[in-house]
Amino acid sequence: MTAPALAGLDLRFHPVRDSLTMLRRNLKHMLRYPSLTIMLVGMPVVFLLLFVYVFGGTLGAGLGGAGGGRAEYANFVAPTILLMTITATVQGTAISVAMDLTEGVIARFRTMHIARVSVLTGHVLGSVLQALFGLVVVTGVALLVGFRPAAGVGSWFAAVGFLVVVALALVWLCVALGQVSKSVESASNTPMPLLLLPFLGSGFVPTDSMPGALRWFAEYQPFTPIIETLRALLLDKPLGNHLWFALGWCAVLGIGGYLWSKKLFNREYAH
Repeated sequence: MTAPALAGLDLRFHPVRDSLTMLRRNLKHMLRYPSLTIMLVGMPVVFLLLFVYVFGGTLGAGLGGAGGGRAEYANFVAPTILLMTITATVQGTAISVAMDLTEGVIARFRTMHIARVSVLTGHVLGSVLQALFGLVVVTGVALLVGFRPAAGVGSWFAAVGFLVVVALALVWLCVALGQVSKSVESASNTPMPLLLLPFLGSGFVPTDSMPGALRWFAEYQPFTPIIETLRALLLDKPLGNHLWFALGWCAVLGIGGYLWSKKLFNREYAH
């Protein structure tokens, strides 16, 4: 192969190589400072234990299932907690991005011969891997407290793929929220609605138990079809239209977050 061809090949894979380098940087940061990861994974575990052992008996009895009680509620709430694991993780992404901006890391990257796209890609890939780690931990805890999924192998693969799609959509949104924040403290608070929306949807109680206006909001907000899709996949129930609404919301949040973060980053990188 000629030298020009080799140069062209090197240029072609330049963003991929730089993205992997940035991913390695973010993974090393997570390993050196594990307290943030522990906190982000620990919060969903606390919510899981709280709702299963404190509220599960009463709330489970109101679900109307054959078993009722705490066992019934563990199956109902576990998909919600898995989603909250992702929302907690991407909150950490907003914090990490804000730290890079406020501590001058991005300014140093501007002086280096690296692909511009790799800086944000490293954050995104690192956050998705962190979310997958958190999902494994939370799923294990959920199984210990009574979660009994009925999914087959195919449904499990579909559920994992769906969770990755959700994680990608939310992490791009939080990358943008981290960039628009003026400080690390505000970056930790800006994604807070993502943690609250499951409470205002079908995450912890069925929407038909809610009063009119709240029920309307709960049924049409993004997280309700996402939660219902996870429940259907993990408990071997019909998907209905929930999957398509969930994927539609993921496309809106993911593409919108990507375009927004790209615009903000290009403006910051040009300064």
